Amino acid sequence: MAYEAPITIKKAIENIRKKHYVLPSIQREFVWDSEQIERLFDSLMRDYPISTFLFWKVDKNKIKDFQFYEFLKNYHEKDNKHNQKADLVGDEDVISILDGQQRMTSLYLALNGSYAKKIPYYRWDSPHAFPKKKLYLNILKKSDDIELEYDFRFLSDNEAKNDENNFWFPVSKVMDFTDSPQVMNYVIENELMNTSKYTSEQSYFATSSLSKLQNAIHQKGNISFFLEEGEELDKVLQIFIRINSGGTKLSYSDLLLSIATAQWKEKDAREVIHEFVDEINAIGEGFAFNKDFVLKSCLVLADFNDIKFKVDNFTKENMVAIEKNWDNISESVKKAIELLAKYGYNRDNLISLNAVIPIAYFIQKNNFNDSILHSSARENDRRAIKEWLARVLLKGTFGGTPDAIYPVMRNLVNENLGRFPIKEVIDYYRGKRKSISFTNDDIENILNYDYGSARTYCALTLLYPALNYSFKYHQDHIHPKSFFSKRNLQNRGIVDPDLFILKYNKLPNLQLLQTNLNLEKNSKEFKDWLSSVYPNSTDQSTYLLQNHIDTEVSLDFVDFHDFFEKRKTKLKSLLKGVLNVTNEEVEAISEE
Repeated sequence: MAYEAPITIKKAIENIRKKHYVLPSIQREFVWDSEQIERLFDSLMRDYPISTFLFWKVDKNKIKDFQFYEFLKNYHEKDNKHNQKADLVGDEDVISILDGQQRMTSLYLALNGSYAKKIPYYRWDSPHAFPKKKLYLNILKKSDDIELEYDFRFLSDNEAKNDENNFWFPVSKVMDFTDSPQVMNYVIENELMNTSKYTSEQSYFATSSLSKLQNAIHQKGNISFFLEEGEELDKVLQIFIRINSGGTKLSYSDLLLSIATAQWKEKDAREVIHEFVDEINAIGEGFAFNKDFVLKSCLVLADFNDIKFKVDNFTKENMVAIEKNWDNISESVKKAIELLAKYGYNRDNLISLNAVIPIAYFIQKNNFNDSILHSSARENDRRAIKEWLARVLLKGTFGGTPDAIYPVMRNLVNENLGRFPIKEVIDYYRGKRKSISFTNDDIENILNYDYGSARTYCALTLLYPALNYSFKYHQDHIHPKSFFSKRNLQNRGIVDPDLFILKYNKLPNLQLLQTNLNLEKNSKEFKDWLSSVYPNSTDQSTYLLQNHIDTEVSLDFVDFHDFFEKRKTKLKSLLKGVLNVTNEEVEAISEE
C-alpha cells in the first residue's frame, strides 16, 4: 500500500462520472446529513485537511469477481437512498473506495446532484415532505454560525432567493469555472461589483469566496489517498474492518452487513437486506425497521447460541447458514409484521422493533407462515401474541439491550410447540427484572396515559379484543377535545374547568374508533353524534357496551366528570381481568 500524489476534487468527480471510481459491496450506504456536508465545504474553503482516503485498485480482469456500486448522485431519504449496482464492462481497471465514501459522496452530490430529507412534522406520504435541495454558498457575507466562516446551505429553489444581504451561488456551477477569468466574468455578469447595489466589502467577499471555491475544486490537490493494489478479498476485508472498527465512523451493524455481503455466495446480502427493509417498511400504514433489526432477526431465527452483534458471530459458516435459510427467515419476519399491521401497529405506535423478533421465531419454528394471519385454527395464537405484545410494550421489556430475552423466548417456544406460550413467558419472568406481570399500581399508571401516546394505543388494544381489523382505527376522544378549551367550559357554566382539562386527554375518555366514523364524529357533542349515527336505542346501548360505557351514565357534556370516573372504574376492572392482576403485592425484583 503506497501513498499517492494528491488529485483535485474536479478530477475525482470526473472519475466518479466515468465510473472509474466505484464503491465495493462491503461499504455501507450514505448516512451524512446536510450539516456535515456544509461543514466539509467550509473546511475546504479554509484550507483545513479533509483526511486521507483509501483506494483499492481492481484489475480489469478481476472486476467480474466482485460486486461494485455507483455513487449516489441525488439523495432522497424516502425514494432514493440505495446505491445502484455499477455496470462495469471490464475494459479498464477501476478504483474502489475503501475509506472516505461519505466524504466522496458528499462532494459528488453537492457538486453534481441534490439532497432531499424529510421536513419535521410532515407525514412520510406527504408530497411536500421531501423538497429537493442543492448546495448554495452565500457570497455576500460570512456565516452567522460562530464555528463556520462560510455560509453553505442546502436550499430548495424557493429558498434560494437573493436580496441585499444574500446572494446564493449554486455550488455545482463552480464545476464550469476552469480558470480564474471565468470567476471574474461571473462576478461582472451578475453585477456583484456594482457599487450602487453592493458595498465594497460585499463585492470583495463575493470575489474572494468564488476564487477560493474555484481553487479548492479545480487547483488544489485536496484528495490525498493511499492505494491498495492487492486482489485478495480477505485481505481487503481485513483492511476495511481495521479502518472502521476502531472508532465510531461506522456502526457495528454496517460493518457486519459488509462482512455478510463479502461472504454470501449466491445472493448479494447488501441488496437483499436493503430491499427487504424497504418491503417490510411498506406494510400496512408503514414502519421504521432498519438493517440492525434484520441482522438481529437473522442471528435469532438461525438459532445461533450467541446472538450479540460482534464480528465473531459473523463467521463464514454462520453467513452460509443465514444465506441458506434467508427465504424462510425473511418470510417469517414479514408475516410477523403483517400480523402487527393487522392489529393497527405502525411506525408511530410500535414502541420496540425488536419485540417483533420472538413473534417471527414462533411463526418460523411452527411453520405457521400461511396460517398465522387468517386461519381460524390460529385464533388463540393471534390473541396470545396480541396480549404478549401489549404487555412487553407497556412494560418496556425490550428497552436497553434485549439480547438475554431471545434465548429464553426460543426455549419456551421450542418447549411448547404448536401454540404461543404466553402463560409460560409470564410465569418465567414473574418476580424478575423483565417481568410482564402487572400490579394495581401499574393499572393506575395505564389509566393516566395520554391521547396520542404509543403506549396508550397498546392499552386500548387490550380493551378492544374483538375489533374487525379489516378497518383502520384511530385513537379518539369520546367527548371531543375541542370542547375542553377554558373559554368553552366557562361559557357552559362549568364550575371547575381545570378539572375537566386535567382529565379529557386521559385513557378513560379515549376509545378506538373506525377512521371513517372518527372523521364524521369530528367535533360533534358525543350525545348528539351517538343519536345521529345510531338512531335506534338498542344500537346505542350496544355501542356503549362495546366501548365500556355504562348505559345508565349521563352523556351530557356538563356531566363529564361523572362519566370519566365511572368509565375509569370500568376500565380498571377490565384491565385487571385481562392482565390477571389479583392482588396489590409488589413483585420482588431479581436479576435474570
